[in-house]
Amino acid sequence: MATQQPATASASATSASVTSAVAPSRPLLSSRHWRRGAFLLAAAAQLITISALLSVDPLAATWSPLLLAIAPAPLTALAAFTSRAVAIPAALVAAVAILVGVVGGIGRIGSLFIPALIVLVVGVVLGLREPR
Repeated sequence: MATQQPATASASATSASVTSAVAPSRPLLSSRHWRRGAFLLAAAAQLITISALLSVDPLAATWSPLLLAIAPAPLTALAAFTSRAVAIPAALVAAVAILVGVVGGIGRIGSLFIPALIVLVVGVVLGLREPR
């Protein structure tokens, strides 16, 4: 009987370690990671837009390329690196600015911002679902 008690203790310890190994990691679903990813994507697309505006064969300097060359990176940086109270409204403003720029410049440059927009929207939705 003395050998059965350690076996049950070992079995309960094993089941506890299996349960903790199977449980999904919550930080992967954090809105902060998604907002930081949106910042990286928006900054890369913004640099490409600026390069296209200053290239040998430049884009026409209309409102949509200029909006996409100015607004996305600072707004997504504000959404990525500030507190939740500031980040969610800033992310909404960034999403609207990117959406308007994409709709206005759907050709060569506007499509570069679609991945950043998708990641930013996921970050906003997850941020709204997180407890305060």
